[in-house]
Amino acid sequence: MLEYEFMRTAFLAAFLAALVCGPVGWFLVLRGQSFASHALSHVGFAGAAAALLLGQPALLGLGLGAVGGGVAIGLAGDRLVGRDVTIGLVLSVAMGFGALCLHFLTHSASSATALLFGDILGIGSSMLGWLGVLSVACLIALAFVARPLLFASLQPEQAEARGVKMRLLDILFLMIVAVATAQCAQITGVLLVFTLMIAPAAASLRMGFSPLLGMGIATLLALLEAWLGLVLAWYTNCPTAFWIAALGGGVFITASLFCRLRGS
Repeated sequence: MLEYEFMRTAFLAAFLAALVCGPVGWFLVLRGQSFASHALSHVGFAGAAAALLLGQPALLGLGLGAVGGGVAIGLAGDRLVGRDVTIGLVLSVAMGFGALCLHFLTHSASSATALLFGDILGIGSSMLGWLGVLSVACLIALAFVARPLLFASLQPEQAEARGVKMRLLDILFLMIVAVATAQCAQITGVLLVFTLMIAPAAASLRMGFSPLLGMGIATLLALLEAWLGLVLAWYTNCPTAFWIAALGGGVFITASLFCRLRGS
């Protein structure tokens, strides 16, 4: 399996995606913003379709579209109703725009399909380099905002009273989520980006680890799901995204059962 270059590239790409999805997903679940990653992936798809229509790289359009959607959602503030309405509006407008772009997209249709369902085996060396750059950028940015973000997530009233700029912090975090979403979409596709980012983090939080250990466990689980998904896809000839989604659901269910048994 590893004697083929495309498989080695796929394992490296999965490693880079898991490295970012673990900590970013942990904060997403902690802050109750899990749906944001799902929404941003669809918004990013509209940007990718527009980029393909203009003859530009899909990853560029995916990233720019997701970042723009993150900023729009972040500007909605922290009110639950207002945020839900904004997410719904941004998502519906973006999907409509994406459908329009696909209507006129007579070439690169396979690229659009790969974005929807993922094509980890089709990642080339140049794309791998860009994924590496995005991973480093995401981790540096997350490290910069991690402490105030954790404070604002656990004690929002006290954080605001101490001068933490909640709106700006939320926008910066959602921009990081947007870039991570663009990365993850290369692995699992837009439709399943939710699973690699949320399932490992949700399982880690269910087991009640400390923040630093919890982010590490979430990263490890994301890596195991991605790598094991590649192995199972190799031997079963089923899509990698399917196995990653199935493993993510299995890990979360196992963690939930473990917590129930420990609690009883």
